[in-house]
Amino acid sequence: MPAYIHQHDDTEPAYVICPSCVGLPMYIRDIEPHWSMAKIEFTYECADCGAEVRQTVVKPESRH
Repeated sequence: MPAYIHQHDDTEPAYVICPSCVGLPMYIRDIEPHWSMAKIEFTYECADCGAEVRQTVVKPESRH
């Protein structure tokens, strides 16, 4: 698993349903980490209709 994913181990990307097909799950097509590693942008794509959804996951503040 790439190193930038491990920094976000405590966050789980949401299960995304295609808004066009209504009910079909989408798969992750692309993952773009932010340069500061504070957030990751996921690009989901529907295998049936090709619709694309972007979701940004922000790393929670560390609690010491």
